Amino acid sequence: MLLNTLFLALRSIRRNLLRSFLTILGIVIGVSAVITMVTLGKGATAAVQAQISGLGSNLLQIRPGQRLGPPSGGGGGAPSFKESDAEAILAQIGGVATVAPEGRSGATVVANGKNWSTSVIGSSNAWFQTGNWTLAAGREFSEAELQAGAAVCVIGETLRRELFGAKDALGEQLRIKQFSCTIIGLLTSKGQAAMGNDQDDTVVVPLRTLQRRVTGNQRVSTLLVSMQDGSDSARLKASLRELLRERRKLSPVEDDNFNVLDTQQLAQTLSGTTQVLTALLGAVAAVSLLVGGIGIMNIMLVSVTERTREIGLRLAIGAREHEVLLQFLIEAVVLAALGGLVGIVLATVASVLLADLMQLPFLFDPTINLLSFLFSAGIGVLFGYFPARRAAQLDPIEALRHE
Repeated sequence: MLLNTLFLALRSIRRNLLRSFLTILGIVIGVSAVITMVTLGKGATAAVQAQISGLGSNLLQIRPGQRLGPPSGGGGGAPSFKESDAEAILAQIGGVATVAPEGRSGATVVANGKNWSTSVIGSSNAWFQTGNWTLAAGREFSEAELQAGAAVCVIGETLRRELFGAKDALGEQLRIKQFSCTIIGLLTSKGQAAMGNDQDDTVVVPLRTLQRRVTGNQRVSTLLVSMQDGSDSARLKASLRELLRERRKLSPVEDDNFNVLDTQQLAQTLSGTTQVLTALLGAVAAVSLLVGGIGIMNIMLVSVTERTREIGLRLAIGAREHEVLLQFLIEAVVLAALGGLVGIVLATVASVLLADLMQLPFLFDPTINLLSFLFSAGIGVLFGYFPARRAAQLDPIEALRHE
């Protein structure tokens, strides 16, 4: 009986293909919108997490001043760090993998007859480890070069491309302000950071080279602390705070004149924000599913009116009320489920295209696809029940008289 009822429902849908398509259009749009929004939201969350992890593994960034922000020389009046602060952290605090003192300065560099404005970073070889940097070619600084502040440098991919093009940059001279350095290494490309800046647009020199030849002072604007895997970040940050307060001679009543940024917490915060926005957009898109359900109920009511004589004839020759109800209910569910399937296919295509356009990873989520399909079928049950019940309760005699 159920198979026969399903056959009758499909025959009725096929009889009015254009009307059936327009009926399920709301469901198609609703399902595709929900799945697309959630899929792109998950891709954005994954992209943010990948970009934050690209800043460094288990990384703490310590900067002068009480306010979080981009590294600066003086930290808003707060004293800068010293190279010895990094050495003390590495020697006295457990759970630290490595520490890199970092100084920064903007400069125009010249090479191969071209010039380019970029960021010059001074640090040690620990900088490559804390920032998860690898070399595409060349080598890191030698201990002698670090100690002497030698005129050597490692450049990022953007700088290599803009100044040298297809030419091999290793061994070439790069002029930074008033001195020239030899390029000994090329960084592997990382692309844009979470804040939108180009991580590959940089020159890395030994810290003492930066201090003596670029900035002319001993300031260290940032301490990059890489934690060991499994270390307690809360305990480590408390130890860091205690050590730095002691080294910066702060009394118990004075506030910290430095701040600590935990990239893991930053990743969790940004991921939480994108997840909330994804849920909000998905909820807004889900409203169109309700609109589609109302459209199904409207068409089913029209169908009941059009087929009143047919219903009356079925009831007159022995069909039971629940059989008529089941016929129209299955018809509504089939329409909604068909809309759900078309919506899933449309959403998958749209998600792939939009993810590629927005440069986001495409992450297929079977859960949201299954839930959207079941929800669309549930919409068919919810909004198809009233027309089906109305059809089942028709008086056979009155129905046969209907014109």
